[in-house]
Amino acid sequence: MSQVVLDQGGATKDMGKMLGGEEEKDPDAQKKEEERQEALRQQEEERKAKHARMEAEREKVRQQIRDKYGLKKKEEKEAEEKAALEQPCEGSLTRPKKAIPAGCGDEEEEEEESILDTVLKYLPGPLQDMFKK
Repeated sequence: MSQVVLDQGGATKDMGKMLGGEEEKDPDAQKKEEERQEALRQQEEERKAKHARMEAEREKVRQQIRDKYGLKKKEEKEAEEKAALEQPCEGSLTRPKKAIPAGCGDEEEEEEESILDTVLKYLPGPLQDMFKK
């Protein structure tokens, strides 16, 4: 059988800490914390730089694909569509599909009658008066 030896000095120190006693002050604690914070900042900067490099590589591959197949970026397509809508279509009998004439769909629609109002129209006069109250 093995014999278990307890360190009484260490156990009492830990008990004091748990009971709210004073913890031992590490003279280098401030310095260690600053070093840890600096290491975290440096890791975060390295991570961001790595992701920026990866995204740049991805964009390069995307551009190669666009060039190969003659595709355009989404922003370029939207800009061209807006420019096409802004140009007047002289001599054209039809307007662009996306262009909506002023005043169409802008005004608020009249509020529809409620079901109760519709039903009340078909009731005799005395019953209408009863429900309106």
